[in-house]
Amino acid sequence: MYKNLYMNQIGLKAKIASNNIVNLSILKKNLVLKKFKKYLIINSKLILKENEKDVANAQVKKINSNMIDRLRLNKEKIFHIAKSIEEIIKFKDPVGKILSSWNRPNGLIIKRVSIPLGVMGVIYESRPNVTSDVSALCFKAGNAVILRGGSESFYSNKILAYLFRKALISEKCDKNCVQLIENKDKHNVDYLLSKMQKYVDVIIARGGKNLIKKVQTRSKIPTIGHLEGICHVYIDKKADLDMSIKIVKNAKMRNVGICGAAETLLIDKACLKTHCSPILNALSKSGCSIIGDKIIKKEFKGKIKIAKLKDWNTEYLSSTISVKSVNGVNGAIDHINKYGTYHTDSIVTKNKKVAKKFLKNIKSSIAMHNASTQFADGGEFGFGAEVGISTNKIHPRGPVGLEQLTTYKYIVRGNGQTRK
Repeated sequence: MYKNLYMNQIGLKAKIASNNIVNLSILKKNLVLKKFKKYLIINSKLILKENEKDVANAQVKKINSNMIDRLRLNKEKIFHIAKSIEEIIKFKDPVGKILSSWNRPNGLIIKRVSIPLGVMGVIYESRPNVTSDVSALCFKAGNAVILRGGSESFYSNKILAYLFRKALISEKCDKNCVQLIENKDKHNVDYLLSKMQKYVDVIIARGGKNLIKKVQTRSKIPTIGHLEGICHVYIDKKADLDMSIKIVKNAKMRNVGICGAAETLLIDKACLKTHCSPILNALSKSGCSIIGDKIIKKEFKGKIKIAKLKDWNTEYLSSTISVKSVNGVNGAIDHINKYGTYHTDSIVTKNKKVAKKFLKNIKSSIAMHNASTQFADGGEFGFGAEVGISTNKIHPRGPVGLEQLTTYKYIVRGNGQTRK
């Protein structure tokens, strides 16, 4: 019963706060964000001290090194967190925008106007910067947020949420615009997903496959997120070789642990003789393991394993890539739409007609031409930051930034019209 009371109190406070945010001016919201940025800088030593507790606990629990790297903060990372807040401050208010407007023959004036989503529940792992980014984005978009970070980053999340709430208080705003679930009981997550529909409007999940799957399976509240990021790069017969090497190497190896990392490389059979070995040699020299189909294995003389059917469905999140030969752009499109996860896919080609066909027919939320898939990021899209990537077929899709955290309503003005 205690868990229910605790979570219901958080939900009620968030609902009240979401009603209060609606009346805040853009000036007031930006003043809060400026104060939060200031608190991040002047309290950097305190933040690092709290973060060190999390890192020490993670090391005792023998959490893998990749997760500890994502968890660990330093002065440079805090600077980037503050810089992200600065970018968010620069954006115009996404709430109250007239998205479209038209007049009806009967004299009615109809406008579609952006409004906040309401109360956001955000469940995430590892990265403490998510606490800061999500709080800032949700607040500026007029939403209250309930944060449930991973236990491995408990102290880091706690201090960052505390500083944001301190900024809210200093500007005489409802501190419950941002709340962190500080009770570590995992049943609170289940309760949030299944019993808090009257308080929470949208759930955002950000983390590993197991977390996302759990959220999407158990939530009775609409969710934003993606399960897997099986991203592809397709090398067309008209692709520049140097550009191909550069893009593939970056797409796979820049950061192998992010959802925008390329997991499958597709090569047009028409350019195998010229493109296959140079690209795969560059990957291999960078420490990438190659898994290829029989045609690729025959063409590439370096170290390579034969691909199995499961490899086309695998998100490695490591220095491994699967490579397949395809019959031109149609073969690439068919493969991506069959095995992809609607995340990010890229074509490398000098042929604009072929590129146009690829971009039009790929079902992914992000389709690219002559660019690395690692640009699948809200910051790189100019959103300042993101709360995650959405592969939903309905709104929103791709990086979820400020504008994606709003919905809309119709405002209809008349002068006494009645319907016959």
